[in-house]
Amino acid sequence: MAKDKMYLKAYGKINLALDVIRKREDGYHDVRMIMQTVGIYDGIEIVKTDTGKIEIETNIFYLPTNENNIVYKAVKLLFDEFNITKGVRIKLKKFIPVAAGMAGGSADAASVMYGINKMFDLGLSLDELKERGVKIGADVPYCMMRGTALSEGIGEKLKRLPDMVQCPVLIAKPPISVSTKYVYENLKLNEGIKHPDIDGMIEAIEKNDLEMIASKLENVLETVTAKEYPEIEVIKKTMIECNALNAIMSGSGPTVFGLFKDKDDAYKAKERIKELGYAKQVYVTDMYLPIRKEKE
Repeated sequence: MAKDKMYLKAYGKINLALDVIRKREDGYHDVRMIMQTVGIYDGIEIVKTDTGKIEIETNIFYLPTNENNIVYKAVKLLFDEFNITKGVRIKLKKFIPVAAGMAGGSADAASVMYGINKMFDLGLSLDELKERGVKIGADVPYCMMRGTALSEGIGEKLKRLPDMVQCPVLIAKPPISVSTKYVYENLKLNEGIKHPDIDGMIEAIEKNDLEMIASKLENVLETVTAKEYPEIEVIKKTMIECNALNAIMSGSGPTVFGLFKDKDDAYKAKERIKELGYAKQVYVTDMYLPIRKEKE
């Protein structure tokens, strides 16, 4: 039965390994990466209205609330296709760092598309939602699926992997903004570049071996972002000094995450990073596993 009001959680992601294979003729890049949902989420409230408008409110003052917002685009895509004349008011409470390599916007769009599908009884399957989601953003289909996955193509070809080992994750976003477009445009895919061992990471996940997983953490985009912003390497080093098994940048950055065995060590690293002023947005979280998925 359709609802007039829904509350959803849009979970962020990290990249356990990220490789770029080639630049395509259409300007996009073919990637091969291991995606993992983490416990940090944005809260989304959707209310059905009779205004015929898409209204968005958010706690982040600089985010657009018009047609330039990815959530607006996601709603409009479904409204246009299904000739929906009602309106919606969406309250978006963001906790996932913005423009940080954690797919916060894509996660919001994915959750909203899921919500609109339920609210207006559109009857779309998950695969049908994914087909529409990729038109909004390459990470949207993954954000609908969640969990641990191999992502290929521009990010739309997804293969579910066994659940990642549960462990404490420290996430730190330095106070800088990184343009994904800039990072990809400046990526040099020459013969000398070291590519992450994606198949090795898959094997480590299948073996449920946390130390092996940590040893395979690698992100080819660091060759651009970390060179431009040395604080990324400083945060990684600090996490490792505080007993992280390993630490890398997520996505195109600038967020850095570290995997820990011990939650106390993760909290100590959090305090150290904040104390040194490397990042204000620092969170200790864990892996989000689909088997623990809440009823949304």
